[in-house]
Amino acid sequence: MKHIIWLFALLLPFTQSNAQKKADRKTLGNLQASITYLTSDILEGRRTGTRGEQLAVAYIADQMKQAGLTPKGNDGYLQTFPVSENRTIGEKSLLTINISNLTAGDEFIPLPFSAEKSVKGDVIPDVNEPDNIWLINVKEFEINPHATPVDVYRQYAREAAKSSATGVVFYNGTESPEEVKKWLATPSEPLTIPAVWINSKISKSLSTTEDSHINIRVAFGSFKRTGTNVVGYIDNKAPATVVIGAHFDHLGYGEDHNSLTPELKVVHHGADDNASGIAALLELAKQLKGSRLNKYNYLFVAFSGEELGLFGSKYFTEHSTVDPATFDYMINMDMVGRLDETKGLQVGGIGTSPDWPALLPQTAPAGLHLTYDSSGVGPSDHTSFYRKNIPVLFFFTGTHSDYHKPSDEADKINYEGEVKVIRMIYTVVEKTNGMDKLVFTKTRELQTGSSAHFTVTLGIMPDYTFQKAGVRVDAVSDGKPAQKAGLAINDVIVQLGKQKIATLEEYMQALSSFKKGDTTTVKIRRGEAEKVFNIQF
Repeated sequence: MKHIIWLFALLLPFTQSNAQKKADRKTLGNLQASITYLTSDILEGRRTGTRGEQLAVAYIADQMKQAGLTPKGNDGYLQTFPVSENRTIGEKSLLTINISNLTAGDEFIPLPFSAEKSVKGDVIPDVNEPDNIWLINVKEFEINPHATPVDVYRQYAREAAKSSATGVVFYNGTESPEEVKKWLATPSEPLTIPAVWINSKISKSLSTTEDSHINIRVAFGSFKRTGTNVVGYIDNKAPATVVIGAHFDHLGYGEDHNSLTPELKVVHHGADDNASGIAALLELAKQLKGSRLNKYNYLFVAFSGEELGLFGSKYFTEHSTVDPATFDYMINMDMVGRLDETKGLQVGGIGTSPDWPALLPQTAPAGLHLTYDSSGVGPSDHTSFYRKNIPVLFFFTGTHSDYHKPSDEADKINYEGEVKVIRMIYTVVEKTNGMDKLVFTKTRELQTGSSAHFTVTLGIMPDYTFQKAGVRVDAVSDGKPAQKAGLAINDVIVQLGKQKIATLEEYMQALSSFKKGDTTTVKIRRGEAEKVFNIQF
């Protein structure tokens, strides 16, 4: 009998090891399937409020259903939320010059400060008379370098209205129709007269010597943009709940101007950002549903609207279907698919509870290097929970040169590395299952001061996992000042202009002091050597 017990004890580690390998292989396959689908062209980059977002919503909800999660949105698994309400060109808008009816949205565009009115007149360019439509040549503007283009147009239209113009047509502008249409999202009090912009082709057709009969009718419509969160629940009838979240929205074709390759109007796949986090969320849901960890309920939330400013998570924390007072802590996974063994895994938020610093080192798989950040805030959805005094953890494998570019694709994911991240997060949940409710503590917050008003960019992606003095360059954008000057990946910026740089906060403060056209120097550390480069913004 002793021999049998001894043999069983000897075989048990091998049995557990084989079981773990089998589980990892299954997780690996599931990750690949989820990320491959979420990054496919049919989803068109999962931009908030689009058909592609809704395809992702349907997939995530179906996966939650298959995992056995209870629907916990406002409509089954779904929770819709408002993003914006933008002004659009109304169908009744009209601009006729002589006998030509111009095309709204291309040949002419009503300006956001226009009155919704109809006016007619016979006019000659630059001959502006009271009680008539004015044609204003944009080339003759006196440009205020501190004003936005739409502000300049508004000022000229306001002056025309004060001089008894009945309407304004701006011509010879250098903007494209796409640029001018973006102005419609600008909040603006309407003037007393209609105001429209015409494109360069129509501008050239205006006669400088003969009257043009002009008929203007301005009407606006509105477009409401909504996003959708997906919410599933494991109800263990427990008094407290753990929230596990990740955002699934991405950039679409770059229409919201958050792409780092704005010249490429193609699908931004968002494999690491953040199909990787969603795939991890779905795997953790399956694993926790099949576990015996029942001290907590588990709430799984796939957020949309993150790329636009944490819209989905902000809305969720204000409209949760589970009482936020019961939330013990929140785990956020954003970009967990590019684990680099030399840089390791960054875990943010460890200062949000005194329990985290002692617990986390016990949870990492063997060989996984961890770097920590104490702050509970950052550019991702955990911030919304921290603002509600909920302890948070933020898992992040670091930035890379494909960030916010179409090249962030599924074949670049380190799937084995992501399995390690998932294993660690599961262990965190497992260990807290035997603990009392976590205590919340406030942490430092990045004080950017005037740095919120950037007018220039150096064109580098900082390495947020870098723990030494300075800002290490993780990626260099093509055609930007850093590349033109000669900076390279792994350079460590230690001075920008007169400002010495020890932290990311100091880098942002220094950057905010420059404007377009300024020249300065940047000092970097490259290996053991220091170099100084000339920079022009």
